[in-house]
Amino acid sequence: MATDFRSGREFPRRGRDDIDGFLWLARVFDKARAARNGTIHDYIYPCPMDRGVFDRWGITSRVFDAALESCTTDAEVAAWLKARVANDRREEANRWLVEEKIANLDRQDAEEGVVLT
Repeated sequence: MATDFRSGREFPRRGRDDIDGFLWLARVFDKARAARNGTIHDYIYPCPMDRGVFDRWGITSRVFDAALESCTTDAEVAAWLKARVANDRREEANRWLVEEKIANLDRQDAEEGVVLT
């Protein structure tokens, strides 16, 4: 996935996109790698949404960043996260996103030109 957002035409994946049942993981994975590579442009990592999801997962951005030293694919980061986050914590984070933060998800989609069919 693209992790260079400096052109203004490439974006992190949608927060609604899941990886192995974890909403937000695709987006935060893209943003964390871009931050590490210095290509995050005007995105913020960790932003309040990232921190809210991390809190519900029971991890920190530092722990997540450390995992990226060995996790380079979606499958690897999902396996790493599944080994640390109980299903109920994953579901709590997912509920928080789609119930309490749905306006944020909608705004991100609109700003990034997502066309829903």
